[in-house]
Amino acid sequence: MSNLLGIILMASPQPGQQGSPYSSLIFLLLIMVVFYFFLIRPQMKRQKELKNFRESLKKGDHIITAGGIYGKINNISDNIITIDVGNNVLLKVDKSAVLRDTSDVQNQQQ
Repeated sequence: MSNLLGIILMASPQPGQQGSPYSSLIFLLLIMVVFYFFLIRPQMKRQKELKNFRESLKKGDHIITAGGIYGKINNISDNIITIDVGNNVLLKVDKSAVLRDTSDVQNQQQ
């Protein structure tokens, strides 16, 4: 695929034909549009969903952290979440370390 792209971009016009300067500009814009819709836009959507999830957290929710720790939210203050991981063990983690709800994992296992 990359060889084909290189050939297309490096192809010079045949003798006697004029190469349009706008064709390379249009091709470059087309590539940028494809990158936006297939790479940038979905990533922004995932980040927005994760931000909304973190803002909707409340006491008693079961969560999974980025380090793979399962726990139940005991307290929330600004950017610090205290989670109970069992046997009266409390951990303080940053809100950005929370990735998802454990119900997501249970739905995937079924």
